[in-house]
Amino acid sequence: MEDLRLRRLKLRNLHVVDAVAEAGSMAKAAPRLGMSQPAVSRVVADMEHLLGVPLFDRTSTGVELTRFGQALRRRTTAVTDELTQGLGELAFLADPTQGEVRIGTTEPMTALTATIIQNISDVYGRIRFVVSAGDTLALHEKLRHREIDIAVTRMAADFDRYQDLVGEALFEDELAVIAGKHNPLVRRRHLTLRSLMNEKWLLGTPATSFLRPFIEEAFRFEGLDVPAATVTCGSYAMQINLLAAGPFLAILPRATLRYPAPHPTLAPLRVRMPTTRRPVGLVRLKHRHVSPTVNLFCRVAREAAVKVQ
Repeated sequence: MEDLRLRRLKLRNLHVVDAVAEAGSMAKAAPRLGMSQPAVSRVVADMEHLLGVPLFDRTSTGVELTRFGQALRRRTTAVTDELTQGLGELAFLADPTQGEVRIGTTEPMTALTATIIQNISDVYGRIRFVVSAGDTLALHEKLRHREIDIAVTRMAADFDRYQDLVGEALFEDELAVIAGKHNPLVRRRHLTLRSLMNEKWLLGTPATSFLRPFIEEAFRFEGLDVPAATVTCGSYAMQINLLAAGPFLAILPRATLRYPAPHPTLAPLRVRMPTTRRPVGLVRLKHRHVSPTVNLFCRVAREAAVKVQ
């Protein structure tokens, strides 16, 4: 019976179920699929008959996935992703100068990611890159939903708790207190977090910042609470602009200041925070096929990371 159902399952029908779930309505999904609504309804009904379970609950406003439908959709995403990866691998084997890799990166690691991409593109000019930036935890979710192939990000000390992810450390990095290069504090030699408590601090949003626990740990190690922020901002670009133009201080990865070259407008203060030292590396979804283009990205990333250390 299982073999019979597998033989009768069609990838097209799985795609129809996914599109209906995405649209929340068979009527809305039909034009996106280039089909009539009755044809979409027949495909869904045939799938439910074949599998012997209801995939959708019909409501007055459309449809909602049942728990059976949710389980099938999760597997459909995995099947579609593996087939896409397979087609990409075939294309790469036929012509190693082409392919696609979808990369996630945290904002502070965009300079490193850009350098890796540039180094690959110089040799393999036809490889395409799709890059998305976000917080570390958001990138983990993108990996789980197979929206990206690999992430360049800071890794927590207890990274091993993520049983569905695998990480490869590229280098160790400590957080730094950062200011604009013209800030008088840059020239001061004897500084501590305690001596900076009354400065104007620029901090990320506590609820969404992956760095926040590391920052709290650094202050707690000195017997301090995190100072009140003069500016709370989740935008990395805005933080850089504010630091360069004003008297603000922020805590960011030290690597952002020295890669791929010394930062032109920012400088670290002479404050050490050894408790914040963590690996920065590559994170992938465990047990997912690794395409040749992703393998290439990893190899070039290892070469580029040597310059960071």
